[in-house]
Amino acid sequence: MAPGTTEPLLLRPEQRRRPRDWFAWGLPAAVLLLLLLSVSGPLRPPLFRVPAPETVPLTLLAGAQEKGAVCLDGTPPGYHLQRGSGDGSNRWLIHLEGGGWCSTVKDCSNRRMYALGSSNFMKPMRFAGAGILGSDQLQNPDFYNWNKVFVRYCDGASFSGDAEGRAQDGSILYFRGLRIYQAVLDELMEKGLANATQALLTGCSAGGLATILHCDDFSARFSRDVSVKCLADAGFFLDVKDISGKRSFWSVYDGVVHLQNVREVLPKDCLANKEPTECFFPAELIKSTRTPMFILNSAYDSWQVRNVLVPVSSAPDKSWSSCKDNIRNCNSTQIKVLNGFRNTMVGALNVVEDKEDWGLFIDSCFTHCQSLYGISWNSEISPRLGNKTIAEAAGDWYHGRSRRVKEIDCEYPCNPTCSGQLPP
Repeated sequence: MAPGTTEPLLLRPEQRRRPRDWFAWGLPAAVLLLLLLSVSGPLRPPLFRVPAPETVPLTLLAGAQEKGAVCLDGTPPGYHLQRGSGDGSNRWLIHLEGGGWCSTVKDCSNRRMYALGSSNFMKPMRFAGAGILGSDQLQNPDFYNWNKVFVRYCDGASFSGDAEGRAQDGSILYFRGLRIYQAVLDELMEKGLANATQALLTGCSAGGLATILHCDDFSARFSRDVSVKCLADAGFFLDVKDISGKRSFWSVYDGVVHLQNVREVLPKDCLANKEPTECFFPAELIKSTRTPMFILNSAYDSWQVRNVLVPVSSAPDKSWSSCKDNIRNCNSTQIKVLNGFRNTMVGALNVVEDKEDWGLFIDSCFTHCQSLYGISWNSEISPRLGNKTIAEAAGDWYHGRSRRVKEIDCEYPCNPTCSGQLPP
């Protein structure tokens, strides 16, 4: 790594260099431009003054090898810690990074060649303008001055596996996501997390799934007088058949569950009645989760549409290509299929209605991961439900300013606040 170099949140060169590996999916450079515009460009009123971008260094986990808490290639995992200030000094936000999964020895071996499998490729980061991680009080009023931690993802199983494998070249593959999660949290407790008066566990995509998986464990680390909650962004992955009638995404999760041995993090009541793979899906996980959670997701999640509902293998004639690129290009037949996906998600979330201290923000925008971008989180063109941006709804939920924060959007294209400028 060249001295002084940093990487912008959610956009890393190693991800852009691997377009064929859709489980290591990365966002195009245009998204970064939109992010920057949402912070300092014409999309924001001139009265918004943004703090100068601060480089947040990478901290490697101490004693990682001795703890067996290592990335796929055996290197120590890392995280980025930005200290809080003022009344946020004892408030903590822990974010678990996303980045797909690896379900085969070959896929996991390949991930060792970039940051999603090795800390050798991780760099310092900039949190400026990064939605819920941002330090701009106007854009992120409820969490701007909290201690914020971005935990790097380098195991390929949503911080949940505990096993070893052997690559084709004879080298060891370390499936140690669960140990990474536990060891990083232990280290953070020593650095002040144990003194938190408020704590929020968040994650996006595969990190959103990790948030759901670990929410109760995270809460159990604190005394009852600490306000502990979780926010899962774009992590509500569905067990649905693709358009060809195959359970292609089930096969991926099945590979992850068995290759990386994730049973320890799965609910025991679910395992008593169902296959472990089914218990890895959020629709089952949330039935057993007790800690208050805010589920943020698009009912037309662009990543799931492209990779779960309509993977390349399901439409070899490319008849869905234009629709997958932009929902505005979908014909009426395709929209009907997407509405079916949306209805499945809404149905799976019915259980949340009985959880009084939970929150929902399920919009109908064609996007994925909305908490990490200022343009989605809280800007003039942010999605709105109940006349609230995501930041406003999440803040009201966390701090109890509203008695009920459970918003589910109508079917596409009913919401005029779903801008075409949102991250794809």
